[in-house]
Amino acid sequence: MIDDLESRIRAHVPHSARVWNVFLGGKDNYPVDREAARRYREFFPQIDAIALTDRAFLGRAVRYMAGEAGIRQFLDIGTGLPTMDNTHEVAQRVAPESRVVYVDNDPLVLVHAHALLTSTPPGVTDYVEADLREPGKILAKAARTLDFDRPVGLMLLGILHFVEDFDQTREVVARLVDALPPGSHLALTHATFDIGDQEVVQANAAAQADYNSGADTPLTARTRDQILRFFDGLELVEPGLVSMSRWRPEATPYGEPAEVAGFCGVGRKP
Repeated sequence: MIDDLESRIRAHVPHSARVWNVFLGGKDNYPVDREAARRYREFFPQIDAIALTDRAFLGRAVRYMAGEAGIRQFLDIGTGLPTMDNTHEVAQRVAPESRVVYVDNDPLVLVHAHALLTSTPPGVTDYVEADLREPGKILAKAARTLDFDRPVGLMLLGILHFVEDFDQTREVVARLVDALPPGSHLALTHATFDIGDQEVVQANAAAQADYNSGADTPLTARTRDQILRFFDGLELVEPGLVSMSRWRPEATPYGEPAEVAGFCGVGRKP
């Protein structure tokens, strides 16, 4: 069993969840992941800010859904390695009875999830090993914990850009959203080359190309118009599809935060 787990973890190849863990300052990664992160930073130093901003958006989006929208169930696909303020922690601070299902296809992620992602007593936290490209499997297994007759918050943060084919990605999102009842919400973040001046865009593209040359799962940036298509049939919550730093940021004396090269949005199913 241990040998099988080690072979599936593939510690000799950079993995997106573990590389992202490096950008977030985590320690659950391997030398090959740290080297991939180092090379990415050389091309595009903004990547650390993007990772932290993505994580901050998760907190704001879940607080909005659990608070203002009154959602008590969350399906977090592509959760990544546990870090601070995971979905269930944010949701259960607002509503302790919240039920959360995490989904990932990396066995290392699930080992850590079972150990670290524990629920409050009134709530429930569960875990599903599946790939985003398997929406039927995800929904069937999540139904053990979630009631799909009641609104669900679907979290697709930093995961859609790891499916290269645009039509396939749209189909997966549509199948997931179609299974949710009215009042459900979709929150997503996605890599893009549409934000930033020419120098930033070129650095971003060079970093992604270098990463893709050695990664197990390549990353595909998309345009704003393409990312908007994932919200087809949904009502975008204000302020719409924006840079991850500019979705309902906390007020500061310094004005609006600088944009980072990643889009985010929250949509409501009518």
